[in-house]
Amino acid sequence: MQVLCPSCGFALTLDEARIPDRPFGVRCPKCQFGIQFPGRQETNSLGGVQPLEPQQEPQHELPPLPTSGPTAEIDRLLFSLVSSKASDLHLCAGIPPMLRMDGEMQLLPDSRPLSHEEIERILLPMAPQRNREEFKKRHDTDFAYEIKGLARFRCNFFVDRKGMGGVFRVIPHKIITAEDMGLSREILNLCHLPKGLVLVTGPTGSGKSTTLCALVDYINRNRTDHVITIEDPIEFVHENKRCLINQRQVFEHTDSFKDALRAALREDPDIVLVGEMRDLETVSIAIETAETGHLVFGTLHTSTAPSTVDRIIDQFPADRQQQIRVMLAESLKGVVSQMLCKKIGGGRIPALEVLIGTISVSNLIRESKTFQITSVMQTGRQLGMCTMNDSLLELVRKKIVAPEEAMNKALDKGGLMTMFTKNGIVLPSSR
Repeated sequence: MQVLCPSCGFALTLDEARIPDRPFGVRCPKCQFGIQFPGRQETNSLGGVQPLEPQQEPQHELPPLPTSGPTAEIDRLLFSLVSSKASDLHLCAGIPPMLRMDGEMQLLPDSRPLSHEEIERILLPMAPQRNREEFKKRHDTDFAYEIKGLARFRCNFFVDRKGMGGVFRVIPHKIITAEDMGLSREILNLCHLPKGLVLVTGPTGSGKSTTLCALVDYINRNRTDHVITIEDPIEFVHENKRCLINQRQVFEHTDSFKDALRAALREDPDIVLVGEMRDLETVSIAIETAETGHLVFGTLHTSTAPSTVDRIIDQFPADRQQQIRVMLAESLKGVVSQMLCKKIGGGRIPALEVLIGTISVSNLIRESKTFQITSVMQTGRQLGMCTMNDSLLELVRKKIVAPEEAMNKALDKGGLMTMFTKNGIVLPSSR
């Protein structure tokens, strides 16, 4: 049984559409066009699924380009960043501004090299006073910046051998929903848990913040709870829908992640989001918070689900590790590890590794047998688990990602090559 995308004509099989699990519809894997369905497994007279006409999203109009004021120059550069659909803007002394487009660095068109003095004049007026003082003392600082009607930006100032520089990451004006991302039912089920620890992991720039934002937005639309987020800085802004959401920024509304997390226990939360689990004390309090009846979301810079478990445990002294194993075995409910891959035709898409905290996974953590978790994930596909190689293979089979791109991103290249061979996928270099 198939359904044709009304935009590009791509044929989705029933398994790809997963209609029983996704009554809200799916995105075409080829052109990302939204396909909505009238119900669960409703069919037309031809035996195929009859898609509804997708609703067109309203176009977001950009505000007028700034022409004056102390931040006019950086605002114009940020306008160029958004209009180019790039993810990051880099300003470094001695070279023209550069953009990161689909993961690759490119020069900003029609730009010239900037001196240290010019960059300092352009950047300093946009920073809050506290961050200007921190930059003067430490030579680096982080903060969020917003252009009304355009976007928010995560900003970093630094100094290198050539002088002052800055990096700016776009935080989209519109929140990307879990439905837009195509997150599986098993991942969304983690949002309905009454308590536990859920981790989103991956390298820097892999889209962890976007995934967490989608999960918080899903909770905001489907639960009636109190959510506290602790971030540095606040990136996506969540308005109250069905939930009460309090967003706190480290160094502005609280001194540290650990202080805010400890205080959150006295603020009647149901769900707590920790932007970064940076140190041992923050990790410890997060696990304790999950154990005491709260649902905790957090991030770590690990590449796989099994290595996430090891990273948490290894942070603690040897005499505490067994106790942490027991606590983590009880509280860990899910790990989503992700990396961004270049799509065929432009853009990027996340490959997701999913670990669900089943009884067998808990036993392996408790018994210090984390090296066997990958095997449990391979045999637990019916529970929603998925290894990174499984995810990469699926993206290649759907012709969303090229085989060579998947191979470049794979950590277990030998295993992925074996999967390619079994599925008749040949790398260009092997032809």
